[in-house]
Amino acid sequence: MNTDLSNYRKSYSKDELTLKDSPDNPMELFRNWFHDVDKNFPEDETNAMTVSTIGLDGFPKSRIVLLKRFTYEGFIFFTNYDSEKGVAIENNPNVCLSFFWAGAERQIIIKGKAEKIAENLSDGYFESRPRGSQLGALVSKQSSVIPNRAFLEEELNKLEKKYEGKEIERPKFWGGYIVKPFEIEFWQGRPNRLHDRVRYVADSEGFWGKNRLSP
Repeated sequence: MNTDLSNYRKSYSKDELTLKDSPDNPMELFRNWFHDVDKNFPEDETNAMTVSTIGLDGFPKSRIVLLKRFTYEGFIFFTNYDSEKGVAIENNPNVCLSFFWAGAERQIIIKGKAEKIAENLSDGYFESRPRGSQLGALVSKQSSVIPNRAFLEEELNKLEKKYEGKEIERPKFWGGYIVKPFEIEFWQGRPNRLHDRVRYVADSEGFWGKNRLSP
């Protein structure tokens, strides 16, 4: 197989990003971009992000996860702690998050450390989920090998009967992580591949510095 993609090209021209107009705190710029994309580019799933971890085999692995909250402190998502992703984070908390919003021609790359959030926060989010999603978290031993889909559906049916009319408590193997960033790079597509890139890096005291990068 030899598929030539050299003629695939797109011109980027929707916006610009200058160092002068970038706020001192990158979380403010993230918030502004997020809300702008969410409002003006509904075709993009705004909170879909790529989470990259380093596995026990030494290889990086990336997958799409949904961002559920962000604050000045960091970015929060939820998952199975016993999954391949959770085991990787337990072994090496250095992770990378990335957002690509094609409609707005924007990308954000975040380096940070992941840590589990407080149990009561995970409890609160689990309680807010639809009942089907709660049961799904119980059914799925995420990343483990299963014989077929019918196996999952049978397990789900058993749990539906078990918890009929009962409250479903959050399993201890499921909960949230917060990724506390120390580097955030913002990319705005520009014509002729002369893209705008602004990178923020936090010092040892947690204060942010910023500079412009060559495309």
